[in-house]
Order: sequence, then structure tokens, then C-alpha cells
Amino acid sequence: MNSSFQDEIKSLYQILIDTWNNRDAEGMAAQFAVQGVQIGFDGSKVIGREEILSHLEPIFENHPTAPFITKVKDIRALGAEAAILHAIAGMIPPGKTEIEPSVNAHQTLVAVKKNNAWQVELFQNTPAQFHGRPELVEQMTDELNQLIK
Repeated sequence: MNSSFQDEIKSLYQILIDTWNNRDAEGMAAQFAVQGVQIGFDGSKVIGREEILSHLEPIFENHPTAPFITKVKDIRALGAEAAILHAIAGMIPPGKTEIEPSVNAHQTLVAVKKNNAWQVELFQNTPAQFHGRPELVEQMTDELNQLIK
């Protein structure tokens, strides 16, 4: 996979994260394919730009959402016009200065190129709780903390 391809996928992911961090429901929903799927940290599954927008608007309006701190770990081509990205993510809750390990996550993004533009086909935010393996929680948190120092 060439670096331009990887840069395009990483850029799409970064726009998605930036729109979350800016509490921009419309901007975030616009990154998805028409029938794109978003699976949230709590397991909520939302299909399609309109449903994603309807799901995100009250979240951003009624909750002080924490911004993501992310690190892309891998990007792989799934053909000429599809790719998968894996990242780790943490959050610094409002009023705090450090990442809250209990909300660390693995993020998976499947991107597809349609009409010469990359779109999110799937974005899944999976809790990284590592049950019974606290050293892995600490390792991920330390890795993310390096990004904010």
C-alpha cells in the first residue's frame, strides 16, 4: 500500500475524530457512506447518515463529551477502493487533565472509495477493558498519555 493511500485513510479518520472532538454531529455524519454504520462504545448500532446525525445531535447537545486522544496502529488495503484502519483511543473527561483508563477503546474504521471520495462504511468504538489484565490497560493508557505530554 502506498503512503498516499494510507494518508487518505488516516485523513478521513482524523476528520471523523476532529468532528467528534468539536461536537459537530453534522460534520461527523457527513463522513459516513449513505448506509454507513456506527457502533458506539455502549454497543449502540446506528445505520445511515441520517440516523447517525439523529443519534449524535442529542449526545452533543446534552452531554459534555470528552475529546478523543488517538493513535493509529495499522492501515491495510482491502482492495483498490477499500481499507481498514485500527487505532487506540482514550479520553480526558471534562475538568480532568489525564486519560480515564476505563473508557480506553479500540477503534476500527472501514473506508470505501465512492465517487472518487473516501467515506466511512463502518466505525466501531470497542471498549478496551482487558478483563483480568490490568497491565494491558496501563500499557495502552501510557501509550496514549505520551501523545499529550
